[in-house]
Amino acid sequence: MNAPHIPLLPGFADPVDDAQRIFRAVLAALSRPGMLQAISGLPPAPAPLCAASGAVLLALADYETPVWLQSPSPEACAWLRFHCGAPLVDAPAEAVFAVISQPLALPPLAAFAQGLPEYPDRSATLIVHSAGFGDQGLRLTGPGIQDECRLGIDGLAPDFWRSWQSQQGHAPLGVDLLFVNGDSLLGLPRSTRVDVEGKGE
Repeated sequence: MNAPHIPLLPGFADPVDDAQRIFRAVLAALSRPGMLQAISGLPPAPAPLCAASGAVLLALADYETPVWLQSPSPEACAWLRFHCGAPLVDAPAEAVFAVISQPLALPPLAAFAQGLPEYPDRSATLIVHSAGFGDQGLRLTGPGIQDECRLGIDGLAPDFWRSWQSQQGHAPLGVDLLFVNGDSLLGLPRSTRVDVEGKGE
């Protein structure tokens, strides 16, 4: 029997300009941790992707960047293969990009590629679906931040930030994070220190 046909949602209306626009937003998010970047006018993406996580993959993923989906669906897999050509992998450690659609069930950060001492850039970037952003709860310091930045990121497991802090003991190895919600993007590179409620743990 033939495999059932899966209707595909469209990708970018203008693949070149839209990809460049999202790339610039991602670059700004990672170079200015804690500063929200607006990425409006996004095409819909099949669940469990959202429009923002789908757009980031459309802009950054290709046949050389394996993708791991925490909750894969046939529609999302077919969409990524068609529009990006990205290979989909079963193990978090094999991924260059990982989409976390259920952040409360996020695997340990150590389960993802951390890079190598001679090649720290060979690490994973996690695209995390956030329940929302606020203006309190976290204190961010580090490169790209003048003095400090205070904000909130909703929907994460209670021990998430302890895990984040523990990976910084292995610098320059570690993962980078992109939080998405609606048409907003927030970057958190591995070099950013995060204190919960202004206090280190």
